[in-house]
Amino acid sequence: MDAFYASVEQRDNPALRGRPVAVGGDPTTRGVVAAASYEARTFGVRSAIPMSRAVRLCPSLVIVRPDFQKYRAVSQQVFALFREVTPLVEPLSLDEAYLDVTANSWGEPLGVTVARRLKDAIKETTRLTASAGVAPNKFLAKIASGWKKPDGLTVVAPERVELFLKGLPVDALWGVGPVTAAKLREHGIDKLTDVRTRSQADLEAVVGSLAPWLIDLAHGRDERRVQPNRPSKSSSSERTYATDLSGMSEIRQEIDKMARDVAAWLQKRGITARTVTIKVRYSDFTTVTRSHSTPLLTDDADAIAARALALLAKTEAGARPVRLLGVGVHNLDTDEDEAPSAELKLPFS
Repeated sequence: MDAFYASVEQRDNPALRGRPVAVGGDPTTRGVVAAASYEARTFGVRSAIPMSRAVRLCPSLVIVRPDFQKYRAVSQQVFALFREVTPLVEPLSLDEAYLDVTANSWGEPLGVTVARRLKDAIKETTRLTASAGVAPNKFLAKIASGWKKPDGLTVVAPERVELFLKGLPVDALWGVGPVTAAKLREHGIDKLTDVRTRSQADLEAVVGSLAPWLIDLAHGRDERRVQPNRPSKSSSSERTYATDLSGMSEIRQEIDKMARDVAAWLQKRGITARTVTIKVRYSDFTTVTRSHSTPLLTDDADAIAARALALLAKTEAGARPVRLLGVGVHNLDTDEDEAPSAELKLPFS
């Protein structure tokens, strides 16, 4: 979906149409941008940046607080359309998914035709636009889906894969963020196809165990299947604070509450977990995580909270001011069908 949260808000409020809109938190209390309209993006406003920075980039920015209940309702409409076409739908988020349309209920032989019909159905049903990428595998389809946003449709036919790959920068590779991209460029690897010129050993010296995966992607290889209803692998609760926390008592209370939140999430779904993780971000943006795993699975709130608090003692929280705290559970044992991951709270406060 194109600028999903912001587009929903512009759809529902005509006064926002054509204006730079950011969905997210208060710029005076460390809020962040959850989504930015395309009008806002021309000023450099992007999701995940601090809202205070977004306002500096675009003084005319209109800020809208997120309404996730509304976004989920629209998401359900979109995913219902997907599943009318194929049961092979792998959700990535509320507004994005992989679909395997090799076989589809419309009997369409061409993926591009399925994509075009789905885009039309989404627009008719939700009055919103979506962009689609059609390709032989997930990696290429993902890149193609963002190629001509908004309302885009990009097809990478098998015979065009090599030409498509040659035009991609190294940070188009799955798993390559800004830091890894900078490391690769320091070693003369600027284009995706430059990866092919280096041995696996050379790449491992730069990116470690990611090297074989990058080599496959640089050749356009991705054998991952679309996995419908993939079980949840983790759940987390986190919060960014308007004012740094410095008192250990308050920090412990926050960790305890988050731990009980994720325990409640487990209990509600009949899921148990082996691993408890906490995240602490200090006032200088240094972030640390601490984890504890046991062979025994649990959903017990007291046990999870106790483990989270024990992990907290292994950080400098209290001695150093804290701007963000989080608690997560991982290594889940579940038979329940879920989205790829779950988040109980989003740091837009």
